[in-house]
Amino acid sequence: MSDIREARKVLESRIVDGQGKVSPAERRAAFNNKGLAEPLAGLVDKVARHAYRVTDKDIEEAKQSGVTEDQIFEIVVCAAVGQATRQYDVAAAALEAATRKE
Repeated sequence: MSDIREARKVLESRIVDGQGKVSPAERRAAFNNKGLAEPLAGLVDKVARHAYRVTDKDIEEAKQSGVTEDQIFEIVVCAAVGQATRQYDVAAAALEAATRKE
């Protein structure tokens, strides 16, 4: 079985630091869910916490701030993968703690 940690590092590096329409700093901010201005901050937080609540209105508000659909896509992907990464890390730590032999 391959090492999932290495695959996760590669994924993170590609979506945050790879080529894109959004700067790596903004993609990192979306990945970390902090440091973006509105309306992107609200969109990223909604994607991270309640993705099922994202509406066309949220996307339109982002577009009205001058962000393109391609940029919104990149930001949303970074937000989703960042949140999934945090959830995975918490779950892995809990599993390790629960199975640790003392």
